[in-house]
Amino acid sequence: MTDNFVKHTTFTLERTYDVSPAKVFAAWSDPTAKARWFAAPDGEHELDFRVGGRESNHGILGGNRISFEACYHDIKPGERIVYSGTLSGGGELATVSITTVEFEAVGDGTKLVLTEQDTFLDGQEEPEWRRQGTGDWLDKLGTELGR
Repeated sequence: MTDNFVKHTTFTLERTYDVSPAKVFAAWSDPTAKARWFAAPDGEHELDFRVGGRESNHGILGGNRISFEACYHDIKPGERIVYSGTLSGGGELATVSITTVEFEAVGDGTKLVLTEQDTFLDGQEEPEWRRQGTGDWLDKLGTELGR
């Protein structure tokens, strides 16, 4: 008998920020800015923001080493970003995902719509945890934009 299983989910989160789409996009594309709102505490973060470029984010969470690795597939400045990623914890692959981030001008601000399609492996991560964590870093992005 095996304990291996898969869960699939899709979720969408929206945020509105009081700055232009160009400024929100810049917070995603600039390695220094992105590290401030996305990097793991006391972790390591690298960003090569271009189609075919990679991002990595490594740190400790709950006593386990976590690693996020992403590859950028589509980038339209100020409009959208599409990337795929993996999350591993304690050396075990936990999730594989595809994420689309869309930026829409709304008055003087920006509506950001993030849609993520996830494959969760063997109970290593739960959909609710991912949705909450993603929402938390979108809130940190808002703080970054208010700097």
